[in-house]
Amino acid sequence: MPRLLIATTNRDKLREVGPLLYGIPFEIVTLAGYASAAAPEETGRTFEENARAKASYYAAATGELAVAEDSGLEIDALGGAPGVLSARWGGADASYPERFALIYDALRAKGALDSPARFVCAVALARNRDILFETRGVVEGRIAPEPKGAGGFGYDPIFFYPPLGRTLAEASDWKSAVSHRGQAFRALRAFLEQPSSGSLVSRSTF
Repeated sequence: MPRLLIATTNRDKLREVGPLLYGIPFEIVTLAGYASAAAPEETGRTFEENARAKASYYAAATGELAVAEDSGLEIDALGGAPGVLSARWGGADASYPERFALIYDALRAKGALDSPARFVCAVALARNRDILFETRGVVEGRIAPEPKGAGGFGYDPIFFYPPLGRTLAEASDWKSAVSHRGQAFRALRAFLEQPSSGSLVSRSTF
């Protein structure tokens, strides 16, 4: 059975991705077995650039078929911020409650506390340095009046999803069905389950 490396050290993301890929004809492996593969810098200007860079880097560094994602929150009233800086907003060591406070302060200053917003997830699949597949998932919503919910992770407590009438942190049972990451990894799954993908993912380009 071919192997597929899920190239993230984020345990919350691994917990979400695992069920989305359960049962595919690949042995799922993680970076826990590749301690020498140091994380690359994320210098891309878009989620897609970062996803491609991470996927190709980890595929080349480990010799595995590798999938990587880059995701974050875009807030219209803040010009799309925090965007690709979502995981580093307010500093790499800032807690999410601290990041929420920064966002609410910035929105309050603009009189736009309920700004439209979206979660974006870009996924890329690579063998060696070649990108074999990429996709994007987007879920539209708005910033909640205040953080709510104990489920999910990251910015989920401040992201209100109108069709469910709650934040993603309050919708843990439904999150994977509607989320940006759920959309993107279901598209990846469909690609990997195509009969024609077998020769593609096993092709070596060294």
